[in-house]
Amino acid sequence: MSDSTDKTKEDMDITKVFSPGEHELFLGKNREESASRLNRHYQDIIGRQAVSWEQVYRLKKVLGSGGQGRVFLSEREGAFQVSFDLALKFYRPDGYDDVEMYRREMSRLAAVAMQVSKIQQDHILDVYNVIEYEGILVLACEWIDGIDMRRLLSPTVLESIRHKVKPDRWDYINDVVITDAGFQSRMMPSVAMGIFRECLAGLSALHREGVIHADMKPANVMVKQTGNSKIIDLGSSFSINAPPERPTWTWRYAPVEVLRGATHTPLSDLASLGYVLLELLSGKVPFVGVTDRNELIRLKTATWERIPEILPKDLARNSTIVEMLTKMIAPDPADRFDSLEDADLSDVGAAEIVRQLVKVDMDTVATNEIRVLMQELQAAQGGPEAA
Repeated sequence: MSDSTDKTKEDMDITKVFSPGEHELFLGKNREESASRLNRHYQDIIGRQAVSWEQVYRLKKVLGSGGQGRVFLSEREGAFQVSFDLALKFYRPDGYDDVEMYRREMSRLAAVAMQVSKIQQDHILDVYNVIEYEGILVLACEWIDGIDMRRLLSPTVLESIRHKVKPDRWDYINDVVITDAGFQSRMMPSVAMGIFRECLAGLSALHREGVIHADMKPANVMVKQTGNSKIIDLGSSFSINAPPERPTWTWRYAPVEVLRGATHTPLSDLASLGYVLLELLSGKVPFVGVTDRNELIRLKTATWERIPEILPKDLARNSTIVEMLTKMIAPDPADRFDSLEDADLSDVGAAEIVRQLVKVDMDTVATNEIRVLMQELQAAQGGPEAA
C-alpha cells in the first residue's frame, strides 16, 4: 500500500473526530503527529482564563404563554450532531413604562435566577443561564417531561385513563391515587401529602437562599414522568432584599396580607401552598369567579374556619389535617406555622399525618403511584406529555 493511500485513510479517521474543517488544524504527516498537535492545542485551551463559542438554539414548539412571556421547548445544538432539549423563556417587554424599567426588572430577575441556579435542590426547576438576546431577556432552564398539577386535576385527564385501564386498576386508582370530585379531580391523602412535602422541601430551599417564590399555585407544580414534583416559574420570584418594582402574583392563591398590599414573605408562600394542598385534598378550586379584591379578602379571612366544610368527610374528621391547613392559611401570619420546616415536622405537620396514614394502612409510595399513573396517561394520550 502506498504512502498516499495510508495518509488518506488516516485523514478519514481524523475527520470522524472533528467537525468539517476543524480537523485540518491538527493533521500532521502521520497519526502520531496529528495526535501530538491536538494534545498541545488541548493544553493551550485548558490554560486559558476564558473560552467562547457560538451557540445555536432551535425553537421546537411553544410550551406556554402568559403575562410575562412565552416558553419554548428548545434544542441546543452540540458537537457531533447531538442536541440537548431545554426550555427557553422569552420575557415580554410590554407592560413596562419604558425600556429602562424593563431592563431594571430583567436585571433583577437575572440575579434571582442565578441565586436559584446555585441551590441544586431536586424539587426546584434547574436554571442553566440567563441570556440577553437583542435586548430581550431569555431564561435557559430545565425542560420537564411531565404535566402541571392544574392539568393533572382536570377531569379529562382522569377520564382518558379510565378508558385505557382494566376495571380493577381503575378502582385502585380511585381508592389510592386520584378520583373524581365533580368539577375536577382530587388526590388521595397519601399521594397529596407526597406531592405537598416535595413542594415544602423545594420552597424551604428557596427560602434558605433568601428567595421568595411569590406565585405558588397548581399550575406552577410540575409532576414528572418519574413521579416526582418540581416547583416551576420563577417569574414572580424575588430576593428578600430586592423586591420587584412591578410585583406579579395570582389573586386566587395569594394570602390575605398580600391582597392588602404587603410584600410576600416566606409565610406568604406557605399560605399559598396551603391553598394548593386544600385544593388537592378537596378537589374544589378556591374562590372561583371572585374578582373583587375586598370580597376575596373577606372570603379568605373566613376560609380558615371553614376547612372541615371544604374537605371530604373522612378527612374533615382528622383533626391533624384540619389544624395543619388552618396553620397554613390563617389570615394573620402570626397564626401560621413559624416556617415551612415547622409545617412539615411539627406535631401537626405533614410528617405526623404520614405517620397516621401508616398506622391505618392508608400509606403508599406517592412517587411510584404517580409514576405509574403518568405512564398510563402517556399511553392514553398516545405519546409523552410535555410542559
